[in-house]
Amino acid sequence: MFQTTLLLLFNATLETLYMVVLASIIAALVGVPLGVILYVTRKGNILPHPRMHQVLAAIVNVTRSIPFIILMVSIIPFTRLLVGTSIGTNAAIVPLSISAMPFIARIVENAILEVQKGLIEAATSMGATSMQIITKVLIPESLPGIINGLTLTVIALIGYSAMAGAIGGGGLGDLAIRYGYQRFDYKIMLMTIAIMIILVQFVQMLGDHLAKWYARGRS
Repeated sequence: MFQTTLLLLFNATLETLYMVVLASIIAALVGVPLGVILYVTRKGNILPHPRMHQVLAAIVNVTRSIPFIILMVSIIPFTRLLVGTSIGTNAAIVPLSISAMPFIARIVENAILEVQKGLIEAATSMGATSMQIITKVLIPESLPGIINGLTLTVIALIGYSAMAGAIGGGGLGDLAIRYGYQRFDYKIMLMTIAIMIILVQFVQMLGDHLAKWYARGRS
């Protein structure tokens, strides 16, 4: 019985890690460039385009406003179109990724806003192109803030993945509901909570370490 419980917890943990890691990568691949675009298209920045900025900002704000559980249910047809099913870990990755993209975009935009204008002006005066300013000044200077923001995003996705278990998304949330809640097995419930706490603590420690390591390397 104990070995069966451990196997269930192990498999559920792997499913949660699979969902969170893949969703984080997909969200970062979209969210980071989107955040850069939001910054550079602001009025007075290196590639000003107020209309584009307003449209993208509106999309980001609307998406961020939708609670995850509602977003997950509302895009079931889209999820089914992409992965062929609306249940399971692969299906859960779709709403997890979409929910994190605007969050990351705002984090990146706000991190870049902290970059001193003097650095951008100095790069411009030396003839740097817009792409060089983005890759050599904006992103490197704002990277510690971006890392901290991505850390918070991954932690949020761990919590969202548990909610995904409520509608068959798999992972620790699904295990806690099916065994801990529906079968009144509070040992499994407590163990899933303990594992999620450990995951969150590990991600936070890793993110803090990476941000400090990069900041020391820049100093």
